[in-house]
Amino acid sequence: MKLAVFNGSPRGEGSNTKILLGHFINGFAATHGNFGELAYLNHVEDRNKFIKLFLEAEQVLLAFPLYTDCMPAIVKTFIESLEPLCGREGNPDIGFIVQSGFPEPIHSRYLERYLEKLAARLGCRYTGTVIKGGVEGIQAQPALMTRKLFNSFYQLGKTFGATGKFDDQIVRKLAQPERLTKFGFRVLKLLGERFYWDKMLKKNKAFKKRFAKPYAK
Repeated sequence: MKLAVFNGSPRGEGSNTKILLGHFINGFAATHGNFGELAYLNHVEDRNKFIKLFLEAEQVLLAFPLYTDCMPAIVKTFIESLEPLCGREGNPDIGFIVQSGFPEPIHSRYLERYLEKLAARLGCRYTGTVIKGGVEGIQAQPALMTRKLFNSFYQLGKTFGATGKFDDQIVRKLAQPERLTKFGFRVLKLLGERFYWDKMLKKNKAFKKRFAKPYAK
């Protein structure tokens, strides 16, 4: 199976999306004869290469982080570049991975509906959308905390490589919890603000301005 993988994160090679895709592709390659090629959409000068990869693939996987309840501009630009291919006979199957810092997948559900419609408009068989929240910060976490997540993406890729489909059970598990409980929200707020976001604010010399309201009247 020939798979074209598009990483739509503006962070490119330094992204959380790349890490998740790395484990997925390793699983995909476990099936003999599978071949996957990875492209980074933040390399905007390679636009023609992206279209060529899309045309030559049997399967396409487009992965990106949730940005302001939708997608990064480079992903939208890529999608618009595919307009001439709408309804073309022989278009590849297409699936999506959407990850976000929000721990609740519900934030990405409206985007999931759009992606399913996009596949139909392109004339591609829709293989599904994998949604995973709570991804921001995985690069700072010890291996013990990320082992289960990374193994899930490896197994997801392995199943996809063997069947051309996402494993429904793995997809459902990755999307849990759909909504946080009140207790879970309090814990997240405590840990996120005190140990992660405060650290990021200090790193970017913005901690003292965290309560600033520059546009308030």
